[in-house]
Formats: sequence, C-alpha cells, structure tokens
Amino acid sequence: MATPNRLWMGLLLLGVLGVLQTPAPAQAALQPNFEEDKFLGRWFTSGLASNSSWFLEKKKVLSMCKSVVAPAADGGLNLTSTFLRKDQCETRTLLLRPAGPPGCYSYTSPHWSSTHEVSVAETDYETYALLYTEGVRGPGQDFRMATLYSRSQNPRAEVKEHFTTFAKSLGFTEEGIVFLPKTDKCMEEHP
Repeated sequence: MATPNRLWMGLLLLGVLGVLQTPAPAQAALQPNFEEDKFLGRWFTSGLASNSSWFLEKKKVLSMCKSVVAPAADGGLNLTSTFLRKDQCETRTLLLRPAGPPGCYSYTSPHWSSTHEVSVAETDYETYALLYTEGVRGPGQDFRMATLYSRSQNPRAEVKEHFTTFAKSLGFTEEGIVFLPKTDKCMEEHP
C-alpha cells in the first residue's frame, strides 16, 4: 500500500503533467501582406471575446460601437470609437503605434496606463476584420481580447461563425464570446 506522502506526490505529479499537457492558447496569426490604407475607414465592433472579469460581468449590457481608423500624424493610426454609455454617446481615441510587422500595433490603455499589443489577424478589408489584443494590467492580470470588426452593422452569419472559431482557437470559451446588439444611438453614418 502506498504511503500518504507517495500518494500525494503521485497526485501532484499527475497534476503537473496534466498542466504541462494542456495546450496553451494559440497565438493569433497576422494578416499576410497587410495593407494599412485598405484598413482605414469606418468599422463596427460586432463581436468580442475576452478573459477580463470586467468583460464577463458587463457583456450583457454592452452594445455595438462605431470605430473610425484614420492615419495619425506620427505614422501610426488613430482609432476613434463612439459608444453608448449610461444613455449618452461617448467618444475615445487611441493612438495605435506601429510595433513590428505591418498590422501590429501597440497602444496605452487609458484605464490601466499599461501597454497593449494589437494585431490585425485577418481581414478582407471590405467586410470584416479579426483583431487580437493582449497586455498586462498588473501582477498576474493578463488581458486578452479578440474583436470582430465589420463594415456593416449586420455581419453575415458565416462571418460570426468565423469569429467564434477564431476566438475559440485563441482559448476563449463560449461564455467569453459575445455578439454585440445593434443600436441606433451613436451610430450616425458620417465618421
């Protein structure tokens, strides 16, 4: 009969091996031959997936937002998003600085003052774009998010399915994926 110490050591070893055998989330690919000029213009944030506890708590009250991507004076991109918050339209602009190959950017989070990396993983420029963002908010608080941008407020079912597959390939669960409901507020057609 195994002694209690050997039994615990065996269980611990099995646990460690189980952790080591659990595949890590895949890294998002990068859009081959990314063409920044084709990525510019108006997008709607149609889907999100995140590991953030804030996101999981608030996902039921989030709605679609409008984002406009425009060239920044320093060679990066300005990402200006307008969204509904507490029944009012709010607008925020992030400066996306080039951070590696074309399609990779970094920005400073206005809430956490931390740097996040964002990459355009896939886009057809005319219909949808899949983005992946990661960063650290503090010790042990990693932040990861997948975003579905669409050129229209009504992305096709196959685009939504493609986003779900993309998000799951990055380790997000069904619970962490949401498609944002369309709203008429803050969505005026002019950028």
